[in-house]
Amino acid sequence: MQAASRESYKVAAERLDAYVRGAEPSAVAATADDILSVAALLRREPRLRRALSDPARSGDDRSGLLTGILTGKVGAAALDLLAALVSGRWSAPSELLDGTERLGVEALLAGADKAGELGEVEDELFRFGQVVSGSADLSNALSDPIAPAEQRAGLARELLAGKARPVTVRLVEAALAGFGGRSFIGAVARLVELAADRRDRQVAYVTVAAPLSDEEERRLGARLSAMYGREVSVKQTVNPEVLGGVSVRVGSDLYDGTVLRRLNETRNALAKR
Repeated sequence: MQAASRESYKVAAERLDAYVRGAEPSAVAATADDILSVAALLRREPRLRRALSDPARSGDDRSGLLTGILTGKVGAAALDLLAALVSGRWSAPSELLDGTERLGVEALLAGADKAGELGEVEDELFRFGQVVSGSADLSNALSDPIAPAEQRAGLARELLAGKARPVTVRLVEAALAGFGGRSFIGAVARLVELAADRRDRQVAYVTVAAPLSDEEERRLGARLSAMYGREVSVKQTVNPEVLGGVSVRVGSDLYDGTVLRRLNETRNALAKR
């Protein structure tokens, strides 16, 4: 987002945090669902996106337009948060859509946090992303742009039935809708990071040839926490092709100590002789 859009989003996000402090988790979840339903409306209606982000209109005019459309169709809390969102300045209609989606996702995460479930939701999202990444057929089925969104969401709900919390399922649906303009796998990864961030943690993606023991994972997490000055949430991927060692990615930082990397470096050095 550009600066004006970021500032407008920040105002709405602060109002969301204030609302969450005094609301029950179930009420927050319902408000999140309302906000995401409006995001879906904005995705379908480009003319409405343009009208609600039109810089020629005053903030009051834009929030009044939104209120007129949504009154009686979403809850009062969602309406208040969305009015705050559209009354700000937006650099482009697409950024208003991104901001609405992000607000709905943050509301889902905040509700899960208040219910004491956010850590489990983070893990469920990561594991589902791993399952999809590991199956070309499943990845293609969930990412197929030609398949109706509801059909893909139905497949995800079937796969997650009895294995994930309702908020996880709703977040997966947001990923399937293209959260933030990302691919499905990219959107799931971003949701994992947002969940960790709300718990004041950094995500470390760790690739190993064989699973780390609980103690090895704990020691690695402690070392990374000391490096980054923040608690680290370790997410393991097992890939026998790396042969041994550990690859760790934290944000844009990559620490690759795998046997595969060393073999490739040796092969490349020999090829240059």
